[in-house]
Amino acid sequence: MVQKETCTLYSGGLKGAECAFGEAAEKWGIKEVNFTFAGRTPDRRKHLVVLAEDELKRGDISMELASKMMNRDYYEADKIRKVLQTIFHMVNKGHQVFAIGAIQPDNTVKGGTGWAVELAKLFNRPLSVFDQERGQWYTWQHGGWQEDTPKISHPTLVGSGTRDLTDAGRAAIDKLFADAFGPA
Repeated sequence: MVQKETCTLYSGGLKGAECAFGEAAEKWGIKEVNFTFAGRTPDRRKHLVVLAEDELKRGDISMELASKMMNRDYYEADKIRKVLQTIFHMVNKGHQVFAIGAIQPDNTVKGGTGWAVELAKLFNRPLSVFDQERGQWYTWQHGGWQEDTPKISHPTLVGSGTRDLTDAGRAAIDKLFADAFGPA
């Protein structure tokens, strides 16, 4: 069992799911680190790490490769590149990845959240997504999504997700933390 005193949540502090993950971390007394870059102001600014250009470049990837992995085209390459680089730092620091969003028929996750999910797959990290449309957690196992009730089992975790957080998504985050650390 993971002790909350040794836990750290890595996120981006953006509106919706990332703020809700941060709020849950704060409520349960978990350390929180939010990554961003110059010119981007997240909604949640607790323990904000503004990545310098050289740090961002450590998370650089070919936009062609990112487009292929995500089964979509990225047209605003400069803007999205920094977002993807920031997400790299979140997933690189946190071992277990939790995301809130929508799993698509091609097994990717909708929106920018999908990049955190693809990196978790690539890095072979424990990965769970709460699909708001289905109202269910899914864990990536054996090359596919399996219904699951995930548990926080590593001291470093990533919280990522949609800006359009539903009440069910927020409840899933709170239950995840309550199941791991007891009542807040």
